[in-house]
Amino acid sequence: MPEITGLGHVGLFCDDLMKMRDFYARVLGLTITDEDLERGIVFLSADPQAEHHELALAKAREGAPKTISVQQVSFKVKSLDDVRAFYHRLQQEGMRIDRTVTHGIACSVYFYDPEDNRIELYYTTPYNVRQPLGQEIDLDKPNNELLEFAQSFEATLGPCRGAQQPVG
Repeated sequence: MPEITGLGHVGLFCDDLMKMRDFYARVLGLTITDEDLERGIVFLSADPQAEHHELALAKAREGAPKTISVQQVSFKVKSLDDVRAFYHRLQQEGMRIDRTVTHGIACSVYFYDPEDNRIELYYTTPYNVRQPLGQEIDLDKPNNELLEFAQSFEATLGPCRGAQQPVG
């Protein structure tokens, strides 16, 4: 059987391509790797040396219905301090914060981009915690307190279930 090796990229339709381009490049710090503004497309990457783009922004067609079925787009960060710094930056930019949580396996900030797509920025912890889990956290608390809280769910919920067989 052929094998998928990972998620390549996500594409979002945008009503205001330039506003979205500015947000993802300036506020989140993604690198614009290619663009054709006449055609209405911008490609962005967190690591252009490894991946040409993880996010593609495309101008929505005039009169086309708004895409409403994207649950979230998630980006990894290197540290819990990065989650915290982005959280404060998003607040300064006036972005609507959805929630700040630990999943045990990660600590996250969820927010809405300028066109109301739900975005997650997360730090992966070394813990093995059964999902789903989403416990509210205060990102202004010290890292050791947040990580101890995340780790505590290993004992109460147990480890991830592991691979399951397909249904059907």
